[in-house]
Amino acid sequence: MKVHILDDWFDTLRGLPCFEQLSDHDVTVWTDHEPDPARLAARIQDAEALVLFRERTKIGADLLGRVPRLKLISQRSVYPHVDVPACTANGVMLCSNMHSDTPSYAAAEMTLALILASYRQIPQQVASIKAGNWQMGVGRTLRGRTLGLYGYGRIAQAVAGCAEAIGMKVHWWASDDGRARALADGSGVADSREAFFAISDIVSLHVRLKPVTQGIITSQDLAAMAPRSLLVNTSRSGLIAPGILEAEIAKGRIHAAIDVFDTEPMRETANPLLTHPNVLPTPHIGYVTEDEFDLQFRDIFNQINAYAAGAPIHVINSEVTA
Repeated sequence: MKVHILDDWFDTLRGLPCFEQLSDHDVTVWTDHEPDPARLAARIQDAEALVLFRERTKIGADLLGRVPRLKLISQRSVYPHVDVPACTANGVMLCSNMHSDTPSYAAAEMTLALILASYRQIPQQVASIKAGNWQMGVGRTLRGRTLGLYGYGRIAQAVAGCAEAIGMKVHWWASDDGRARALADGSGVADSREAFFAISDIVSLHVRLKPVTQGIITSQDLAAMAPRSLLVNTSRSGLIAPGILEAEIAKGRIHAAIDVFDTEPMRETANPLLTHPNVLPTPHIGYVTEDEFDLQFRDIFNQINAYAAGAPIHVINSEVTA
């Protein structure tokens, strides 16, 4: 098959063991991001299979109607960026392994890294010594602090294990079902939503973005956080209602460590989430490791080979036949 891989910004996949799985296919790798559907369609006119890097490119009817040879989209995990009805209408099968039992340990590690870097002022201390200075301030210890995890899922539970290992106290907030599961597992759940935000030294978000969770974090939630507390978001920017984090940060009252943005790639260098001294921003690297890519794309390439063999797996729109 003619396989096109989108958004492999550092041409990473060719150097990973999983790439051998595509040895029987004609593969084109695109190492830049093309958001315009018409220009993207022109690039991939001969594509029979399209490989996605998570949610880096939106796939809608405006693109699918321009690529008549496309038969398969192969990716991993959730697919809010893919218009599934438009795929079906254009005869394009979507395959996505939902990996129900496998958390992204890379994302969990990134969450802990952001917390550590924020509390110990690591970026600022590095900048200071590189500028010919010495210490620029005094950080804070994590042991004994309270970490509030919003969302009782696989990644959050991996974060909890890391936090407890370094002596942090962990408590939870989530949907009604999530809180019930947490209580059934013997985990500590806050008495109320307001108490969750008020008593957490650090709040870390671990919720999937879907219509019911869009803007689930409100201005009231952030206002309930104590001075100098830290909000960490390695999940999705859309979980926070538009503009409220920027407004709260502008007050200089709380801190934030942010790996996700409303627009990605984020290139607005004047954006307060990039410029304010209380914010530690990173460019959506929570899951971006060689190990995680090899794990994820092994599944994605397996889906391509299964389709080519006439026995597709992890099919989302089963009404489309191979």
